Amino acid sequence: MQEASNAVALTLKEMSAYAQPGMSTKELDEFGGRLLQQYGAKSAPYETYKFPGYTCISRNNEVCHGVPSKDKILREGDLLNIDVSAELNGFWSDNGGSIIVGQDIHNQTALVEASRNILKKAIYSIKAGSKINDLGGLIEKEAKTQGYRVIKNLGGHGIGRSLHEQPDGVLNYRDRFDQRRFRKNTVVAVETFISTHSSWAIEGGDEFTLIGDKGGFSVQHEHTIVVTDGEPIILTALNGIWD
Repeated sequence: MQEASNAVALTLKEMSAYAQPGMSTKELDEFGGRLLQQYGAKSAPYETYKFPGYTCISRNNEVCHGVPSKDKILREGDLLNIDVSAELNGFWSDNGGSIIVGQDIHNQTALVEASRNILKKAIYSIKAGSKINDLGGLIEKEAKTQGYRVIKNLGGHGIGRSLHEQPDGVLNYRDRFDQRRFRKNTVVAVETFISTHSSWAIEGGDEFTLIGDKGGFSVQHEHTIVVTDGEPIILTALNGIWD
């Protein structure tokens, strides 16, 4: 798991540094694909869903699962989310982060920082026996306190020998009917989906991309962790999203 996590984490870090105005999302994705290949890893979206890209690259109002394209050109101030997941030697890992391309001309630094900080607070609240819906409640409360919304129909998931395992549906709000608890040694990809205006992700028209139902900007940050009796082990720490 650690080898797979290092591969996706370092790919995410290098892609984030490589992105710049004037570049197509396809060019950025192909750069990421070459990195994964160098690490001996296979793209999880392609292996699992035949996704038309090595990584998911979403911009601005796109919440997630954005399809890389030579026609999507990065512009100054774009809010860019890169989600990298992969399989390596039978193990799977997942991580993601949002950045601002070039200069922050749309004043979205606060949104990005909120998502990063909420993810950190959320992850360090997790330990064996803690309730999954308490995590969702914490994420939603923190987002609302800072003037943002959460995307309610997306969330984190268990991961390990496949891309999606139990517990699935680790949501960004408190589902009062969900009485599950985190179990020791479970590996979970924890994700924040924070938005300025939207609360729901809907189909964007290409079978993969999801956009906000009420527009605005959306960001996502994600780490793969191991649940313990104390602080979780963050397997994707090398991605630098908290640096």
